[in-house]
Amino acid sequence: MNSNNLRLIDANLNRLREGIRVVEDIFRYIYNDKQTALKLKDLRHKARTNNYTELLKTRDVANDVLRSSIKSEQNRDDLYSILIANFKRAQESSRVLEEFTKLISIEDSENFKYIRYELYNLETVLTKITSNSK
Repeated sequence: MNSNNLRLIDANLNRLREGIRVVEDIFRYIYNDKQTALKLKDLRHKARTNNYTELLKTRDVANDVLRSSIKSEQNRDDLYSILIANFKRAQESSRVLEEFTKLISIEDSENFKYIRYELYNLETVLTKITSNSK
């Protein structure tokens, strides 16, 4: 697999785990919801591939053409908007990973598909609960 594809996988693995971690920490520290936090932690730990060293070699943060944030990424109105933004970030990244890991491993691709659908389900359930807390 070429280095640009590996760089894309590396960036999306980071984005996926970061998005899940933000949501996980909201449920852990703000809502004190151990069950949901554990489910999210499990998904975050499933967000892995076996080629970490190879991926790390392709990382090139300095030359990321979209490194700077856009306005919509800099503003959040409340906790709920943080929750939604990070669910979306994680879902989008898992979709990219599902597609690109097909070039490496169907097993990895199916894993990211599983994560994506679990995130869709959790978003539906959890945003109903948390929208009442807005």
